[in-house]
Amino acid sequence: MGYQVSADTGGTFIDVVIQDAASQQVIGKSLTTHDRVFRGLSKALEAAAGEIGLTAQQVLAETDLFIYGTTRATNAIVTRNVAKTALLTTAGFEDVLVLKEGGKQDGYDFSVPYPKPYVPRRHTFGVRERIDSEGAVVTELDEAHLAETLASVREQGFEAIAVSFLWSVVNPVHERRVAELIAELVPGIPVTLSHQIAPIIREYRRTSAAAIDASLKPLMQQHFQQLEEDLREFGYQGAILVSTSMGGVMNIDEVIASPIETAKSGPSMAPLAGLNYSLAEGLGGDMIVCDTGGTTFDVGLSRDAAVVHSRDTWIGPEWEGDLLGISSVDIRSIGAGGGSIAWVDEGGLLRVGPQSAGSEPGPACYGSGGTEPTLSDAACVLGYFDPEYFLGGRMKLDVAAAEAAIGKLAATLGLSVPETAWGILSLASESMVKAVHEITIAQGLNPQDSTLVAGGGAAGINIMQIAGELGTQRVVLPKVASALSASGMHFADIVKEEAAAFLTSSDAFAAAAVDQVLEGLEAKLGAFAARFADTYPDHSVEFGVEARYKSQIWTIDVPLPVRRVGPDEDRARLFEAFHDLHERILAVRDPGSAVEFLNWSARVTVRLPRATRDYPVSTRSVGRPSSTRTCFFGEAGTVDTPVYKPADLLPGIYVNGPAIVEEPTTTLVVYPGMAAEVSDTGNYLLHIDGEVSP
Repeated sequence: MGYQVSADTGGTFIDVVIQDAASQQVIGKSLTTHDRVFRGLSKALEAAAGEIGLTAQQVLAETDLFIYGTTRATNAIVTRNVAKTALLTTAGFEDVLVLKEGGKQDGYDFSVPYPKPYVPRRHTFGVRERIDSEGAVVTELDEAHLAETLASVREQGFEAIAVSFLWSVVNPVHERRVAELIAELVPGIPVTLSHQIAPIIREYRRTSAAAIDASLKPLMQQHFQQLEEDLREFGYQGAILVSTSMGGVMNIDEVIASPIETAKSGPSMAPLAGLNYSLAEGLGGDMIVCDTGGTTFDVGLSRDAAVVHSRDTWIGPEWEGDLLGISSVDIRSIGAGGGSIAWVDEGGLLRVGPQSAGSEPGPACYGSGGTEPTLSDAACVLGYFDPEYFLGGRMKLDVAAAEAAIGKLAATLGLSVPETAWGILSLASESMVKAVHEITIAQGLNPQDSTLVAGGGAAGINIMQIAGELGTQRVVLPKVASALSASGMHFADIVKEEAAAFLTSSDAFAAAAVDQVLEGLEAKLGAFAARFADTYPDHSVEFGVEARYKSQIWTIDVPLPVRRVGPDEDRARLFEAFHDLHERILAVRDPGSAVEFLNWSARVTVRLPRATRDYPVSTRSVGRPSSTRTCFFGEAGTVDTPVYKPADLLPGIYVNGPAIVEEPTTTLVVYPGMAAEVSDTGNYLLHIDGEVSP
């Protein structure tokens, strides 16, 4: 078994992780190059390869598997930097994307404008056809009128087409016929059919998924094809897999065909990594991962040693953003990363984000022309960064530029520069704590009962502040925290999900029909798994269903405790599983009410080979710092702070705060009254209450 290489392209940094046959990992980082991603990726790969005394080409020559993740799709959705897309709907239902599912957090707040639809209303075309909820054709497809519509689409220069008709999940005959006519009349244009990309009940969600997928096809096809071309030209000949929103990986041809699967490509790997690091430290399977990158702060969960998935995945604010409509790892994001810009609002209050300086020009301290004050600039001013050792010394920081940027805010607020920087850091931490509370309480988890795992290049700046506010006693900062998503790809397997809409209820349960649906889903996934059988024969299939109490609106995702539901006792187990999960998440249990089941799913996991290693038990001892540096810690003021390098911190060594731990690609700030120790695995275990002693 040779090397495995993973790469995660974010809005600010590209992270590369090289893992050897003994599962040891090294990291390389580089600024993201948005014009052609491989320019930055090759630099990060070269930096990681240098850690093991090789060149990038030497590493790739001995690499069996290359896994790639990217936020390119997410950023394209948010910025609307996507293909000009035409949406074809059933005539009379052209406003489905306009109305969304309400469209506003507060329907009575008229100061907030109603959000714009993902596809502009003028780019939506009604098609004369109608199928009812039983699958019967009410109105035949008007092919002559459709031909006129497609002629208009061609003349207006549309680059992609999404098709979403009423009840196509029950009878897709009209959507399929439209696809045939598009291929005939508008050849070469990418098409997405809603019944294929999101075969679920709920018109908006299915339509949103189709529109997003279609709009991404030209952009992401070019991105992935360009990446593969550059990798092959660089000399890599092995397999290329892409991380997906499902928390697994797929081959590059599959994600080109369905690019919506990459909408949470990089971030979806962070919960997978967090879960594995929590289990490795013996801290249990209930885990919260906080991934702080340059642009966003992402929060994800695992529950009972399983990563939490959801179909309620919004890109942008909930209700006001755009819903993916596909099952994905449940990740919530806010604009509070290392590059988030601090500013003063009209009322004179300090704010942080959601705007980000990105990688071009980046924070002021990067010395690349940025002038806006950011969270990274605040950490630099507070003394937490060594300007000569950022990215292991490969990047010099401009402290004077950071002080000038923070100074502008300080003058407006009437505070000193250090006080303003501390305020930026504290405010960002509060926003992050709020994001953690929202996702944990919504999933029935008490953050104090879960392990907090930190990731991202900016994670170490304030993870101990966040843990202190949450009251979390189990906190882990992995050795590879700065590349947590890329590291998570080494724990990923090939994952694919199929879904089917079938409505039934517990008071009149159509067991035979449900079993037929489940058998059909399993057959599809069996054929998928068979493609990998020669190389990766180990696979398993899990089933789930979206369900709700009758007459309610919102569903929860229930794992099926059985593979089929024909026998009475198996149906009873399914109903009980719903009641148990509903009580855990929403604190309501109503066994006297009927349960409705809407969308059934099956997920296959094809397991990739994975190396393991044993770690010797270490003896606890106090660390000896390499140097000291003056840092500012709020009420504690200016403090001479011990600074530790990786060579100072072998397994078993602990440090009491205040202290700075300088890894090559991240910095851990141990605040006064807190402590950190190096576990047997080499990760950092963080303690928020008091000092550590032998």
